Amino acid sequence: MSASPSSIRFGNAPCSWGTIEGFGEGVPAPRMLDELVLAGYRGTELGDYGYLPTDIPALRAALHSRNLTMLGAYEGVYLRDPAAHAEGEARVLRIARQLAAVADVGDGWSPLVVLADEHSRDAPRLQNAGHITPDLSLDDAGWAAFTAGAERIARAVRAETGLRTVFHHHCGGYVETPAEIATFLERTDPALVGLVFDTGHFLYGSGTSDPAVVLEGLKALRGRVWYVHFKDMSADVAAHARTQGLTYQQAVGAGVFCELGRGVVPFPAVLGELERGGYAGWITVEQDVLPGMGEPLVSATANLDYLRGLAGGTSA
Repeated sequence: MSASPSSIRFGNAPCSWGTIEGFGEGVPAPRMLDELVLAGYRGTELGDYGYLPTDIPALRAALHSRNLTMLGAYEGVYLRDPAAHAEGEARVLRIARQLAAVADVGDGWSPLVVLADEHSRDAPRLQNAGHITPDLSLDDAGWAAFTAGAERIARAVRAETGLRTVFHHHCGGYVETPAEIATFLERTDPALVGLVFDTGHFLYGSGTSDPAVVLEGLKALRGRVWYVHFKDMSADVAAHARTQGLTYQQAVGAGVFCELGRGVVPFPAVLGELERGGYAGWITVEQDVLPGMGEPLVSATANLDYLRGLAGGTSA
């Protein structure tokens, strides 16, 4: 299988350097960007608000000087609670304005707002991440509030900035399992909200370690896939996390999301399916780590080397 260098490119994100959803700075932002480029990537996500410069000229300079494309930005909102939607919309619009202001830097890719549920907020979902049962899912009223919030935010982003919004299914949140992802997509406007397909979250969230689940999920969902995250999953760590009842954060700290090629996500088949489906965008490599875990530059380099080696010519 071979991915065309002109159609699929690989980026990375601050979470691979330990800056991940409020857990703290893994390394200073200038060093992260320098190491991302040194590892061979040409695209980055924004990371936590305030990690990269919030001053637009400074952000543009940080990207332009390194020939980097801004791919998107992740923001979690507690979507099941209508009272949280307005505040969440304000936070999402804040990052959307940043993205829109640097959309012309790099290769012309239009950055995406990556909207997610504010995961790990409710104990049952946090404690059962990776082995969610149907009784822990949203009821009809919960789904109505959740999807209304997602559409409200995506509509506001489009109206103010012209950018598109993709939803990130995420372990520890209310859209984790394949069934929950399907329900979310059924209840939202396909012209308004797309999906970022995250390979590691999809497999861990499925409750299994069967590689076939990832490919089956991508085939079923690819009509809504506007963006892709590549993350691997260690079957051994996942099994330990499930049997020992580790929370989502504890599973991440134990290394459930390992270097690409060391887990069980079938990346050659996934790349092949994306190519056959005509995917022509960026794929962001994410190896979620907490501050102080591992050597980010070494892992980021190994991850891209692995991907390049799959086909003997995929592009950064």
